Amino acid sequence: MSRLLITSGPTRQYLDPVRYLSNASSGRMGRALVEAAVARGHEVIVVTGPVEINYPAAARVIDVVSTEEMLAACQEVFPRCDGLIGVAAPCDYRPVRVEPHKIHRNGEPLVLELHETSDIVATLGAAKRPEQWLVGFALETEDHRFRAVTKLERKSCDLIVLNSPAAIGSPENSVEVLDSTGAIVAAIAGLKDEVARGVFQIIEERLIGGR
Repeated sequence: MSRLLITSGPTRQYLDPVRYLSNASSGRMGRALVEAAVARGHEVIVVTGPVEINYPAAARVIDVVSTEEMLAACQEVFPRCDGLIGVAAPCDYRPVRVEPHKIHRNGEPLVLELHETSDIVATLGAAKRPEQWLVGFALETEDHRFRAVTKLERKSCDLIVLNSPAAIGSPENSVEVLDSTGAIVAAIAGLKDEVARGVFQIIEERLIGGR
């Protein structure tokens, strides 16, 4: 059996002690993939942002908050893993300055200067060994397949799973799985647990069993 790293949930980039940038990722798809992997007998390490769900007791869970913390945890764990499933939705931007105290109203516009955070999957993809594999997730609102294929190539993924914003907070999902050439391997729809089992079956057949 394989040792898998799965990232899940959102991250938070704080503006001050009480406010932050984030997104509406619930971690449900990540949990469903963890459950699918555990059910197949694999060892799973989950690096998760703040979520209101519980992961299977059989998985080792590492809790993080920011994108920087998620990347650091993954860089520590990934060298000892066979593959990565990057389901998390890390925050892509961080404030240049984090205020030490709560920002108060003053009647004037608030201007935020943001910098890009590090791309976790791309960073791990650039450092992976030949025997390791990566599966990325892409959530797009336009030019869906083109952007997914662009991400697949830039992040050195072996597969990428394309889903839509409709999946956020929903018990259901509809995805397309694309291989390293950009070809559609499968289209899967249904409850997230069902979709996760279908996606993980493809991962086992193409990446785990094929290596």
